[in-house]
Amino acid sequence: MSSLVLLVAVLLVLVAVLVVVLLVDLAHRYPKVATPMLVGLGGMTVIAAVVVPIVVR
Repeated sequence: MSSLVLLVAVLLVLVAVLVVVLLVDLAHRYPKVATPMLVGLGGMTVIAAVVVPIVVR
């Protein structure tokens, strides 16, 4: 893999972590919507399902 591909992969991972933290924070502010940990895990699962095929290619 080239260094550009690795850099893009690292940036995608950082964005994924930020999105999951945002989802957990929103769920924490509005507990009636969902359990914070469940929302975070669900968000990370969806993002991983999108990012992993791109990085593996």
